[in-house]
Amino acid sequence: MTNENKRFSIRIKMYIFVTLTVFAVAAGTAMIAFNTSVNRINAYYKQCASDNAKNVAYFIDGDFLAELKAVVEEENFQKIRAKAAEDNDDALIKEYLREKGLWERFCSTRDYISAYMGNIKDMKYIYVVARDNEETAKDMYLISDDSSPLFKIGYCEEREEESQEMDLNDLSEPNISKGDWGWLCSDFEPVYDSKGECLCFVGCDFGMDDVMKARNRLRIYLVLGSLGFVAVVLTGAVLFINKLLIRPLGAMTREIKKFKPSEHLSYEEAGVIDLDIDRNDEIGEIYRCIRHMEIDTIDKLNDLYSLQADKLKAEADIKAQQQQIGQLSIETYKDALTGVGNKAAYIKKTEDFTAEYPKEFAIVMVDMNNLKRINDEYGHKSGDHYIKGCCRMICEAYKHSPVYRIGGDEFLVLLQGTDYQNRRSIFEQVKKVFEESYSHTEADPWERFSAAVGMAEKASDDMTLDFVFKRADKAMYENKTEFKKKYGSYR
Repeated sequence: MTNENKRFSIRIKMYIFVTLTVFAVAAGTAMIAFNTSVNRINAYYKQCASDNAKNVAYFIDGDFLAELKAVVEEENFQKIRAKAAEDNDDALIKEYLREKGLWERFCSTRDYISAYMGNIKDMKYIYVVARDNEETAKDMYLISDDSSPLFKIGYCEEREEESQEMDLNDLSEPNISKGDWGWLCSDFEPVYDSKGECLCFVGCDFGMDDVMKARNRLRIYLVLGSLGFVAVVLTGAVLFINKLLIRPLGAMTREIKKFKPSEHLSYEEAGVIDLDIDRNDEIGEIYRCIRHMEIDTIDKLNDLYSLQADKLKAEADIKAQQQQIGQLSIETYKDALTGVGNKAAYIKKTEDFTAEYPKEFAIVMVDMNNLKRINDEYGHKSGDHYIKGCCRMICEAYKHSPVYRIGGDEFLVLLQGTDYQNRRSIFEQVKKVFEESYSHTEADPWERFSAAVGMAEKASDDMTLDFVFKRADKAMYENKTEFKKKYGSYR
């Protein structure tokens, strides 16, 4: 298999990137829209369940419910209820409640619940439930709407899971769940008697089966809409990318492969790239650079091969000598340890300043702290590491200014240009960086880089660079004195 077949082209990468981006945006948008709709609808039904449960609980007579609960818990009533349920005959229950003087109030309460349900859309159940006892974890139904048979009064069933540990005085928030009766939004509110005691609670259920079906349809519509959006956007993106990027890059790649430079050939014979690309963007710039480079290559080849062999050799020798001289010149002014300018380089710079004294500049003097201690206690190898570390921090701060090592532990920075314009903020940053480095007491001593720094700016009456140098040096020693007062002196 060739390298051509193995190549993972930029076209594939762009298609993958755009596809993933569009899918992510579409999926995220659909998810946000769906969740927003779901949360709003859920909140609406929960609020409805809560409000209506509170209304019914407020208007129901708690004292009557206490009497009714006491009656239906009697063994005699439970026998009658069982007989009525067996015969499907509510007359026995009706007669018993009438004998106990509860029938009229029962009917009034049941009619209120039935009428209330009839006036509220989507309300499925309203019922009054009492706790049978805490040990059995059962609930006893007391009153429901008029569609429920009378023999359901006093009927006990296992307590619903969401109300297993529910305290009648501290009922849980409305919840949405699916059970034997379908999707319901339910809430429970306590009913109090005149003594302030809570013996039962009102349950209010809103049917949400239609809502859930509509929610599933919405999910499907969002998915289909997202897929349609993705298809449209991807089609446009692919066409745009092909026109803007893929086609010109492909054309340039094919033309570059045709370039075969050799001596005594014309541009056309050598296969110099020649496409109809006249764009003022990166693609146009790349095309022009490639074309100029190929043209320059052909021109240079023709020039080189037009010269005699001995002249080529002489030019090569001269070039080699010049490179050696240039390398020696660089090494003469370069500090061997740190790579910055040495004292000779600084002296040469002062001579240049004498010839052409600039209008504005500043000097920063840096003197490393504790270098002697590190050399004495940990050796000169650690000391060299310490020097290079301090120098690196200086160079990172002053990226646009020359740095010179003018002594064993002394550095000088000559600020001009942007570093001079931002001299104060950079100077404060340098002090802060050295203070933070020295504060790392857990690090090795040769890793806790510290230095005293001082800065001075050229004044209008300064005639030479030496005036500025002395003020910067004085400021640096003042900073070093502060360091010694704070941390003590090694000597």
